[in-house]
Order: sequence, then C-alpha cells, then structure tokens
Amino acid sequence: MIILDYNITRDQADLLKGWRIHVQRIGVDIGLPSWDDQQEILRYLHRSKQATFFTRDSDFFRQRFCHKKYCMVEVDMSDVETAKAIQRFLRHPRFNTKAKRCGKVIRLSPRKISWWEIGNRRQQYLIW
Repeated sequence: MIILDYNITRDQADLLKGWRIHVQRIGVDIGLPSWDDQQEILRYLHRSKQATFFTRDSDFFRQRFCHKKYCMVEVDMSDVETAKAIQRFLRHPRFNTKAKRCGKVIRLSPRKISWWEIGNRRQQYLIW
C-alpha cells in the first residue's frame, strides 16, 4: 500500500495514478484531513500491513520512526518533482519491493537517498 500525506498535491497523486501506481491520500481516500498530527499517522501505519508512506514533512525523517511494519519516505524536492521522485524510488533496485523498504525511514533528495533502518545505528546513503 502506497500512502501519500496530505502535503503531496492532487496533481502529483494523479500523475502517479496515471503511471499505474496505486496510491491513497490521507484526508481523501483514507483517514481524515485533520490527520496533520504525526501520532495519528503513526497509529494508522502501525495497523497497516507493509505500507509505504510518502510525505514532504522533514519532521518524519527520524531514526525513532523505524518500524518493521512500514516504510516512511520524506521527499525533499520541489512539489513538481515529487511524483517523478516517488516513481523513480519505487523502481530503484534497492527499494523496489515492500520487503526491501519496510523497517526504514528514508529521505529522497535530488542527488541521494539517505535512510535509517532497524538494526543499524548509522545513517546510510547512496547516490542516485
């Protein structure tokens, strides 16, 4: 399940859907628009099965949010680049399955992917 935070615009969600990436938006398809609180989102992710949550909120890029049930991805790019970055990330050989993504908190930036993961106290990164 691919979940988009409310801060990812409708046009970017529509692009993803046009590329046959099934996404659900918080406040539209699931949850409530008032779910701007991290705790509400985290509660939902804990109940989900291998969800990948995309946001533009840098407050989510914290090692303490690593959990075996989900993946959290902060997209640190301009709004108009968000959908393309998500598509590119989901196709990357290191992250192209739910199993490869779960347990990680990831940041996508134009030049690199940085992440925290369960069982590793050091932040990792790769150039893309």
